[in-house]
Amino acid sequence: MSLVRVHNFSISLDGYGTGEGQSLESPFGHAADRLHRWFFGTRTFRRMQGREGGGTGVDDAMARTWADGIGAEIMGRNKFGPQRGPWQDEDWKGWWGSNPPFHTPVFVLTHHPRPSVEMEGGTVFHFIDATPEEALRQAREAAGGKDVRIGGGPRTVRAFLEADLIDHLHVVVVPIVLGRGESLWAGLEGLEERFDSEAVAGPSGVTHLTFTRRGTA
Repeated sequence: MSLVRVHNFSISLDGYGTGEGQSLESPFGHAADRLHRWFFGTRTFRRMQGREGGGTGVDDAMARTWADGIGAEIMGRNKFGPQRGPWQDEDWKGWWGSNPPFHTPVFVLTHHPRPSVEMEGGTVFHFIDATPEEALRQAREAAGGKDVRIGGGPRTVRAFLEADLIDHLHVVVVPIVLGRGESLWAGLEGLEERFDSEAVAGPSGVTHLTFTRRGTA
């Protein structure tokens, strides 16, 4: 069966995967871009932007595996956009412009389903009200035997961890303290009992933690 994977998921030292106060101008709230600066310097990110150059060290080596073998993504509504409640603007098609980087079906978890949105490059956003188990069933069907990526935000990743559905988890611990926001780890006591873990330091000062479900490899 295909694997369920999380990649490049950045958290602060105190465990927050996003800041407080998300808005159109501030997708990560008061955290701004501080959780993701390590990624911006990599060759992987620059290529996603159509640019040359960028670092090729440990940070890039970890970052560039995010799309390998992925056939579909599941994300929470707050990753897709800042709106809450019933959709007031169905013209909103995400933060990423006309050609998002996913290039696969993307299942957006929301209590307010809406028609699917087809974008350039093969990305199609499907808006579903579903449990993690049902969302994964639909994503696996769309992925055609490839792996499924859980894209975030923290509440969505946490829900899939709580349901014991994740096989590979890559967390990037960034040396900042946010103090408030959405925690990745809340309620996940004993998580380490399900996974083998490894850690490696990146040149930008972050620490890459990988959790692999025992028995997966």
